[in-house]
Amino acid sequence: MIRKGFILLGAMSLVLFTSCKDDASKKVKSENVAQAAERDAQSKNFAVMSFEKTEHDFGTIDEGDQVETTVKFTNTGSTPLLISNIKGSCGCTVPNDWPREPIAPGAEGQFTVKYNSTNKPNLKTNTVTVTANTEKGREIFRIKAFAKPNPELEAKRAKAKAEREARMKVQQEAQQKAAATKKTGVINSSHEGHNH
Repeated sequence: MIRKGFILLGAMSLVLFTSCKDDASKKVKSENVAQAAERDAQSKNFAVMSFEKTEHDFGTIDEGDQVETTVKFTNTGSTPLLISNIKGSCGCTVPNDWPREPIAPGAEGQFTVKYNSTNKPNLKTNTVTVTANTEKGREIFRIKAFAKPNPELEAKRAKAKAEREARMKVQQEAQQKAAATKKTGVINSSHEGHNH
């Protein structure tokens, strides 16, 4: 009798849990689904910064030359493009003159990038990071240049390197001498207190 009661109780519980799930799914209103779909669609509405080209090659220049290029782009997105900041990857790469006002969908914009090759011999590649209301939040533009080394600057760099190496050698020798002195001092002091 008790066994039948447990079986009956188990069957009723199963029916009850199944009916609760059905009720929960009925509670989802079609208007909530529509609102969620609209919200998801709006979250996909970003400005899109489409560069005319994503990299500029200044080619071969002389070390010390300062060169500049204009970077053009179009907002191919569905909302206005807002640029909050543009920054170069180092002090030698300086972006300027970017639009501070919103750029409408379909409209074009531009900014300049100056590159200073002083003390930047040989091939260098740098980036310009644009912070904007795009899907990624950051867009990257690259510049590169091959600066033929300036003989005067090469001589200064070689002299500075030799001086650095000479200073390091003196420091290493002083450290080795101090370590050797400390080691012999420890040995001598350990023998001084003994009666022979």
